[in-house]
Amino acid sequence: MTSLWLASTPEITTDPFEPDARYDEVVVGAGLTGLTIALLFARAGRRVAVLESRSIGALATGKSTAKLSLLQSSQLQKIKAHTYQSVVQAYVDGNLAGQRWLLDYADSRGIAVQRRDAVSYAGTSEGVATVEREYRIAASAGLPVRLTDTTDLPFETFGAVVLPDQAQFDPLDILGALAADLRELGGVIIQGTRVIGVKAEKPARVRTSRGEVFGDHVLLTTGTPMLNRGLYFAKLSAKRSYAASYSLPADATLLPQGMYLSVDAPTRSVRTVPAKDGVTADAGAAGLAADTLIVGGNGHPVGREHDTQRLVDDLHEWTADHFPGAKPTHSWSAQDYETPHRVPFVGYLPRGRGRIYFASGYDKWGMTNAVQAALTLFGDITGDTPPWAKVLHHRVTLPAAIASGLGANAATGWWALKGWAGVLTGPATDDLPLPDEGQGFIARSGLRPTGTSTVDGRTCQVSAVCPHLGGVLTWNTAETSWDCPLHGSRFAPDGTLLEGPTTHDLRT
Repeated sequence: MTSLWLASTPEITTDPFEPDARYDEVVVGAGLTGLTIALLFARAGRRVAVLESRSIGALATGKSTAKLSLLQSSQLQKIKAHTYQSVVQAYVDGNLAGQRWLLDYADSRGIAVQRRDAVSYAGTSEGVATVEREYRIAASAGLPVRLTDTTDLPFETFGAVVLPDQAQFDPLDILGALAADLRELGGVIIQGTRVIGVKAEKPARVRTSRGEVFGDHVLLTTGTPMLNRGLYFAKLSAKRSYAASYSLPADATLLPQGMYLSVDAPTRSVRTVPAKDGVTADAGAAGLAADTLIVGGNGHPVGREHDTQRLVDDLHEWTADHFPGAKPTHSWSAQDYETPHRVPFVGYLPRGRGRIYFASGYDKWGMTNAVQAALTLFGDITGDTPPWAKVLHHRVTLPAAIASGLGANAATGWWALKGWAGVLTGPATDDLPLPDEGQGFIARSGLRPTGTSTVDGRTCQVSAVCPHLGGVLTWNTAETSWDCPLHGSRFAPDGTLLEGPTTHDLRT
């Protein structure tokens, strides 16, 4: 599964790894957060290195729907239910600062940005109350929202809240510009280098798959921290959701012009992508509409869905029903992390001696939150923390947030028991035939859970125990991967780590 953005982006070269090199700032992760904060420090005259285990934008940023919006479905009421109004206001102010910074940057670099209305709509009559509640909370935070009974969607809706003049773009355009500007200022971006551990010495010692480097500060800007300090892996809930892009016939009904997201289930995200220069005429000649449609939804906790391909198929079927003639061009999935109070974790990492910082928990709203996190961390380290960031730093954990966290951890414990019980009472690996192409199963080899899969004609057997905290993995049918239902680590069929809090591959 390859996203529309990653399928067409030019390759960004990597800089050489220098063992034992010393930097002022070592940034782990080359997504939007990492490259933004790296550029901020480079502009301040710091020597910066960005370490990326895969390639620039390979995960959340390159697999997002890239909506830069302060209206985020029903996010504000979720925050309000778990915190105070002052935290809601600080969240909005921080996201506004992130949005303004990114729009100014895109304008300065000539990057194409489309201004669109953001629309949170009710797909059922039961969702009307959610729409109205989001309207009230957004208005109380100073956002110029309005209610409406009509949309330009080709299916029935039951009311919506609208925030005008938001934005959308190609996220890889932004990452490419950030990378170029960082390098022009002397920063380096080292891809294919996995960070394995960090010691909070002076300077901090960063252990990687290729050797060690050192930095005055280390900033972890991956989806979830790969260090267990602070037990943030237990405070975050890993979620996957799906998206697909579609070409449409040239005579298709008018495409929706807003950025739409439902507030009720099943979740549906709808936006368009305008044709780039030189593509419009080709599309017309081929009998296709110039714009591309993106539809997303069907999110679920990582590793806890029996048949993920069913969710992808459901997205295609829904799109075909409501947009006749739609032809899939790309499909993909992204992983996001949710905090108990729905506000991102951003700041110093406990027991990091003021040398290790992190950002996580954007809850599917990484375009604005990534930049506000970068602004926060830059301010924290340089001694100029924004006022809204100070409020978010010192929020009080209310009983509702505690209950949410306890519920998430109870579910994690149940899945841990379920996984081991299922293997130990199930069949042995040798008693089962090899899986068909694209399939995988878990059985026991003695008392060891073992995963067997066949992908692209190659059969692999790996340990089915996550090296992070020993959860038994599950097979992801849509993405042919091994996924951990405990904290979201994911692995390729041959055991290679893809993402998550662990830093190790599976044993073969």
